[in-house]
Amino acid sequence: MIAGAREGHVRCLSIAGFHRMSYAEWGPPDAARTVVCVHGLTRIGQDFEVLAQALAEDGLRVVCPDVVGRGDSDWLADPQGYTFEQYLADMAVLMARLAVERVTWIGTSMGGLIGMALAAQPGNPIERILLNDVGPFIPKSAIARLATYVGADPRFPDMAAAERYVRDVHAPFGSLGDEGWRRLTEISVKPADSGGLRLHYDPRIGDAFRQEAPEDMDIWGLWDSISCPALVLRGADSDLLLPETAVQMGKRGPNAEVIEIAGCGHAPALRATDQVAVIRGWLSAG
Repeated sequence: MIAGAREGHVRCLSIAGFHRMSYAEWGPPDAARTVVCVHGLTRIGQDFEVLAQALAEDGLRVVCPDVVGRGDSDWLADPQGYTFEQYLADMAVLMARLAVERVTWIGTSMGGLIGMALAAQPGNPIERILLNDVGPFIPKSAIARLATYVGADPRFPDMAAAERYVRDVHAPFGSLGDEGWRRLTEISVKPADSGGLRLHYDPRIGDAFRQEAPEDMDIWGLWDSISCPALVLRGADSDLLLPETAVQMGKRGPNAEVIEIAGCGHAPALRATDQVAVIRGWLSAG
């Protein structure tokens, strides 16, 4: 059970059949505004638990799914199904389940790309979008770095060993403090069948990711099609969202407000008090 949250799931369809996508929900179900928070490539919905609890205190309904292959969601029978097309279809099912006309989207890295693709579609339900350290241009050097650990399947004898791994791989998240790193580790691992602990995702999500040599990702066409209010958070030391890309995001498409987060790379964890305050302020102003 996730403390303070209601848990649910939806059945989504892939070419291999139906799969279960889990989500956690905070705040009043009948709130005037619903916020959907979607995590990064190897992460899970609980990454947003601190932010979700804070926004629920503001009277918002906050829904945080585990993208298929991550967290408590099913693993796909065919790893070739781990594609953005599948993720977009799954999120459409989730938003239909929520039974609301409009949502605010908060997406970290991959979650931001999913939101960007949805927000660029005609008739989409996204009324505001926040992208956490991702944009319409990603250099191949950053993609190559991600490929070094995406799909890794290390085993840990205990939580201390797991925490050392999490601290190392996710050091760009920023300073979380000992308690913060312990909590991030707790939600990042699960018991392994053979004993010990393993990461809380299907390691095969890296298969499609590494099939081809890294190339720059350029989807400015999607960004230029977005018209809703937008906020971009950039880790000051990020190698994925380049400074020049962030500047252009403030001048093109929805002309986003851009805020740089000191002491972070890719991507700010959105668990620090000041980061949560920035998001609460942006939402309350809209």
